Amino acid sequence: MSANSNNQGRAYEFICLHSIYDAIKSKRPAEIVNNSSYAAAELAWNTLSSDEKKMYELSAKSTIKTIFAMEPNIIEQTNDILKLYIQTDKRGEEADVRDIIIERSDIVWEIGLSIKHNHFAVKHSRLSKDIDFGEKWYGVKCSQQYWEDVNPVFALLNDGKKKGTYFRDMESKEDQVYVPLLNAFMKEVKVAIDKDDSVPRKLVEYLLSKYDFYKVISIDSERVTIIQSFNMYGTLNLPSKAKKPDMVVPKIELPTDLLYIGFKKSSKTTVLMSFDNGWQFSFRIHNAEEKVNTSLKFDIQIIGMPAEVNIKNNCNWDSVDASN
Repeated sequence: MSANSNNQGRAYEFICLHSIYDAIKSKRPAEIVNNSSYAAAELAWNTLSSDEKKMYELSAKSTIKTIFAMEPNIIEQTNDILKLYIQTDKRGEEADVRDIIIERSDIVWEIGLSIKHNHFAVKHSRLSKDIDFGEKWYGVKCSQQYWEDVNPVFALLNDGKKKGTYFRDMESKEDQVYVPLLNAFMKEVKVAIDKDDSVPRKLVEYLLSKYDFYKVISIDSERVTIIQSFNMYGTLNLPSKAKKPDMVVPKIELPTDLLYIGFKKSSKTTVLMSFDNGWQFSFRIHNAEEKVNTSLKFDIQIIGMPAEVNIKNNCNWDSVDASN
């Protein structure tokens, strides 16, 4: 992610946090936790122009009615103070993609929002000579055969790094680097699944989250904010003591089996994985820097989801225009 995109993302987190807080505090006690992540988001917010701030605010405010309709525990009248805070980026390394947390102390309850500004990317994980992706992604160490398969590729990259070679000057980075790495990657995933049938579930938990969340995606060009519900563990959409949710969020099933893994047609850079229960992902490998180095990045995208996730709530900004 570019520095500019990262800055926009933090700024959008800031205004989403404040828009929800402002809507909550008129109904019940609430407070924002002022931590280091909040300070970074506030700094990013203050770099925006006044027109950008107005646009971001419209996007954030358009979601409030829908969020309240799905989560009655947010505005239930109680004496405790509801807290809102922005999580540290480190939580993402622990398979927690939630940027904003809303929690209450009087009951065991919290919800999380994953905030996206004009993009749908899932993860940008890496392969390198030092990263055991199997252990990191799904808890099964990569086999000795995997390291024997990839070490010659990383040795080649290390040599290029020492020489200061540019990726663009490599004779065939696809055939020399991408194809052998991806073949080893695919073979290792299949080996892990043969050993442990919980790997498909754990892999998707790593790619998505080990916690339920709502994904909030601002699409500025269409003046709409999309809310997707990832209710994998049944912690979203719970009734309060006094009220059931006005909108139903279905529970979705994580995969239990890998149905297909292979190269995308006519591609030497992208692997497709298809699981049961409707989950499909693409893994496009690429060099994140111009000069050769021993770490390559995946751009991981969801290309297929259970039907329940595809029930999107489109929050139109014009509804906010009309009420303000």
